Amino acid sequence: MSCLPGRGDLSKISGTQYKLMIWYITGGERSGKSAYAQKLALEHSPSPVYVATSRIWDEDFKSRVQRHISDRDERWTTIEEEKHISKLNLKGKVVVMDCVTLWLTNFYTDTKYDHLQSLKLAKEEFDQLVKEDFTLIIISNELGMGLHAETEIGRKFTELQGWMNQHIAARADRAVFMVSGLPITIK
Repeated sequence: MSCLPGRGDLSKISGTQYKLMIWYITGGERSGKSAYAQKLALEHSPSPVYVATSRIWDEDFKSRVQRHISDRDERWTTIEEEKHISKLNLKGKVVVMDCVTLWLTNFYTDTKYDHLQSLKLAKEEFDQLVKEDFTLIIISNELGMGLHAETEIGRKFTELQGWMNQHIAARADRAVFMVSGLPITIK
């Protein structure tokens, strides 16, 4: 059963035309976001694309990335792109972007922790990305529901994440909040 009732795979319109479809998947850490997004992608394409946005910061993070890679089989094409996803040719594809938090971290560190400049750059990149016609399943974290950051840099990043989540969710056709591995439809 398709999760896009009545729209069909990739929302085909008159032959080769496609319509942008955005799924926004959010929740806390280890809530099941990636597994849900991957399952959703495979329901809509026999060969989805996985866009990995993370930088490898340390050995612990490297092992986390390896676990995510092992979750996907040969049906997937993986593309690593830290910030400029709009430059990829994704037309007509089903794409999982994992994840907004790591993607924003790249802008944040590259702007020397300027949350307002990071937000501006991320919004511009996202708005450019969604000009192309494809199915985007975008994963994000709800940081503001967790612990309060002890540092100013941490608090500013939480604000950045919240504002960007709102920007993405406003454009999304569907939004799902993951809790303990369970999807809750919010839009």
